Amino acid sequence: MSGRPRRSDGLPGVQYQQIQDQQNQDEARRRGIRRRRIPLRATRTGLVLSLAFVAALLAACSSSGFTPKAAPKTSSPAPVITVTPNGGQNVDPLGKIQVTASQGQLTSVTMTNEDGKAIDGIFTPDRTAWKPSSPLGYDHTYTLTAQGLTLTGPIAPAKATFTTLTPGNQTKAYLTTTGSAPIGNGGTFGVGMVIVAHFDESIPDRAAAERHLTVTTDPPVQGSWYWVDDQNAHWRPEKYWTPGTKVKVAANIYGAQLGDGLYGQVDSNASFTIGPSHVSIADDNTKQVQVFENGKLIRTMPTSMGMGGTQVVNGKTIYFWTMPGTYTVMGRGNPVIMDSSTFGLPVNSRLGYKEAISWATQISGDGIYLHELDTTVWAQGNTDTSHGCLNLNQTNAQWFYNFSLLGDPVEIHNTGGPALQVWDNGDWTLPWDQWLKGSALSS
Repeated sequence: MSGRPRRSDGLPGVQYQQIQDQQNQDEARRRGIRRRRIPLRATRTGLVLSLAFVAALLAACSSSGFTPKAAPKTSSPAPVITVTPNGGQNVDPLGKIQVTASQGQLTSVTMTNEDGKAIDGIFTPDRTAWKPSSPLGYDHTYTLTAQGLTLTGPIAPAKATFTTLTPGNQTKAYLTTTGSAPIGNGGTFGVGMVIVAHFDESIPDRAAAERHLTVTTDPPVQGSWYWVDDQNAHWRPEKYWTPGTKVKVAANIYGAQLGDGLYGQVDSNASFTIGPSHVSIADDNTKQVQVFENGKLIRTMPTSMGMGGTQVVNGKTIYFWTMPGTYTVMGRGNPVIMDSSTFGLPVNSRLGYKEAISWATQISGDGIYLHELDTTVWAQGNTDTSHGCLNLNQTNAQWFYNFSLLGDPVEIHNTGGPALQVWDNGDWTLPWDQWLKGSALSS
């Protein structure tokens, strides 16, 4: 047979294809799909062009002679030992003094002063750093030598020599009671205990000094420093201490700059415990001294207090009152030589005196005591006859002397004359808001 091939259904191949295409278009139109046939020739042509473009691009790259450069090789810095400071003069003995290794570990560090004395030090746990274990001294020359090791071998050793500064002046802080007794360690004091930091030089920068004074208590107690003058700072809580309180005080002033070339000479510290509450109240209305222990009245003692009035001697006014206010026990003596000239009244004047007095318990800086004076027993409990002291009979004076702790409060009520001053052991007389203003760090 000749002519176009026929399908099994009797239709020529071309006619069959046209019918099939028409059916496909109708189905696509019914589904909302418009189909575009891409001629095979066009598809083949695009593929050929794409392949040609890629080939040309590769050829262009190859013909340009471009060769990618390898990344530069990096080498780790050599391990090094660093000494701080690396020499010099006037080095702060409390400044940064250390040896460090940038890699590996320090195998040995030696530090000596100008006399060859070794200075102890401590390594970090990984042995990459070392520092002295205690502060260095003033005006000394130190030499540091260090060696180290890494996995690849030894580190080049390091060595440095430096000299610490020489202060123009130094001061020491003494931690005492208001009566200048050293606090020491392990003592027991009264509930009115006032801590004194006494400097043996005037302090130009009180704020700098106060930052190095600390009081730590158990249980915690709120308190503050009060500068009486340029050499004395006092610390007390707002209210009387609680019996049993543990107290630690420190003046960590070594190496501290305190103004005008003055440096701290050495650190000082002390610790003590607050004993039972002993509070005595002397009332001039009744002429009696009541003594309380832990809030309970345990003794009442008749007394004769200051006679009152004043006298001017060489331009100074001398008061014969027992000043009102809150005192604390600051010292004891048996006997005590009492001399009126110590507060400006000549011994040979009409009211002057100098004599030994027994069982004397001091409560003020200018010489007020509770003491024995049997010659005024007739007046005790009814008449004030003294220059300011509280006269007691021998039995009561001795008992109070033995009973009292340094720091026990003695409150004086209903007497005449000006109020007791802070400088005269009147710390507790000053209201708390005024006390806070005496701090060099108050805002």
